[in-house]
Amino acid sequence: MFNDIGALELVALVVLAVLIFGPDKLPKVIQDASRFIRKVRAFSESAKEDIRSELGPEFKDFEFEDLNPKAFIRKQLAENEDLKELRSSFDLKKEINEVADAVNGTEHSGVSDTSVPAAVNGSSSGGPDLLKKGETPARDDRPPFDADAT
Repeated sequence: MFNDIGALELVALVVLAVLIFGPDKLPKVIQDASRFIRKVRAFSESAKEDIRSELGPEFKDFEFEDLNPKAFIRKQLAENEDLKELRSSFDLKKEINEVADAVNGTEHSGVSDTSVPAAVNGSSSGGPDLLKKGETPARDDRPPFDADAT
C-alpha cells in the first residue's frame, strides 16, 4: 500500500504527526488508526465472502482482481493457447518495417515490387506521384486568395 514512500518522506510524516498530535497522544492515535484499518479489512473480506457465496459454485475461482480490465485481459491472454500461437506467428516489427519501406519506396527483403502499388514504387501509371514533393513556386508567385476561406 505504501510502496512508494521513501525513508525521507516517512521521517517527515513521523515528525509532522508528533507536531500535530503531540508525543503523549500519538500512541493512542496510532492504535485508533490501526484498529480502523483492521475493521475496514475485515469488512471487505466478509463482503467478498458474501459475494462469492451468493454467486454459487460455478464462480468458485472468481477473483476480485479480475474486475480490473488490465488484469482480466492479461490473464485471458496468458491462458488462451490460440492467442499464444497467433502471437508467436506474427512479427509486428517486421510488418511495420515492410509497410514503412513500401510507403518510402525503398526495397525491403521480403517485399517484392508486385506487392507495392505503382504510385509508391516510383513507376508512373498516368496519375500524379503523391509521395514526391511538388515544384516549389517562385518567390514572386503568390498563392490564390480565397476570401471565403479567411
